[in-house]
Amino acid sequence: MATIRQTESVRRSRGVEQLVAGRATSDGAGVKLTRVLSQGLQHRLDPFLMLDAFGSDDAQDYIAGFPDHPHRGFETVTYMLAGRMRHRDSAGHEGLLENGGVQWMTAARGVIHSEIPEQEAGRMEGFQLWLNLPARDKMNAPWYRDFAAAELPRFTTDAGVEATVIAGESHGVAGAVTREATAPLYLDLHLPPGGRFAQPLPAGHNAFLYVYRGEASVAGTAVPAQRMAILANDPEADGVLIEAAGAAGTRALLIAGQPLREPIVQYGPFVMNSEQEIYRALGDYREGRLA
Repeated sequence: MATIRQTESVRRSRGVEQLVAGRATSDGAGVKLTRVLSQGLQHRLDPFLMLDAFGSDDAQDYIAGFPDHPHRGFETVTYMLAGRMRHRDSAGHEGLLENGGVQWMTAARGVIHSEIPEQEAGRMEGFQLWLNLPARDKMNAPWYRDFAAAELPRFTTDAGVEATVIAGESHGVAGAVTREATAPLYLDLHLPPGGRFAQPLPAGHNAFLYVYRGEASVAGTAVPAQRMAILANDPEADGVLIEAAGAAGTRALLIAGQPLREPIVQYGPFVMNSEQEIYRALGDYREGRLA
């Protein structure tokens, strides 16, 4: 049962630095998705590398899924709003991601995995976030865990905002996952019409809001559905105040983290700190040395 929490106060909210519209693309075996956080924003939103949003009622848009593919050097966080996706990887992990569940995978030194829908009809909707690893952790052993919807910490504020805490901490509620180096905050917020939500944020952390239903307002700037608002790094701000706009309420992801401030070198599914490390990753993959 969700706990009712008093709304936290934010003395001065961060503003919106930029609104970003995602780019329609496809990945895997042709799965249609929207790339919201792309490679060009990786340094600005360090430690986050990518955010994909996918959602369709047409099975042809997702049925082929993501057959075997490698990763090295970062973590993937898949949040499923609707649908069923089967995960298998070369480290021996297997799990079924269902409505409201989260799959957290630390690729680290390398895994080859697949994500295949276990449905032939109905809606498939969710998000995949890529979170960078510090250089010291990129060659650690891979790690994986599934969280069913019922396992994710939740609370409701006295203003009626329902929050799911996937990572970090909000209103005294610890999330499902914590990470020391990147200190990620990952909240799914459901704001009723006229609802307000305040979240303190460390001044040095990068943060963004992605609205996936309805419309939000942040410091007087409207954030429409399917837009990412990059929140300004204002040293005088102590957090962000989010308000629902419109009659239907708002659903949004609030994501923030501590930047690593390390070189980012990406080649497809590999994210390392130098070109030499990318060449090594490619060689290890071709020669079957990934975990």
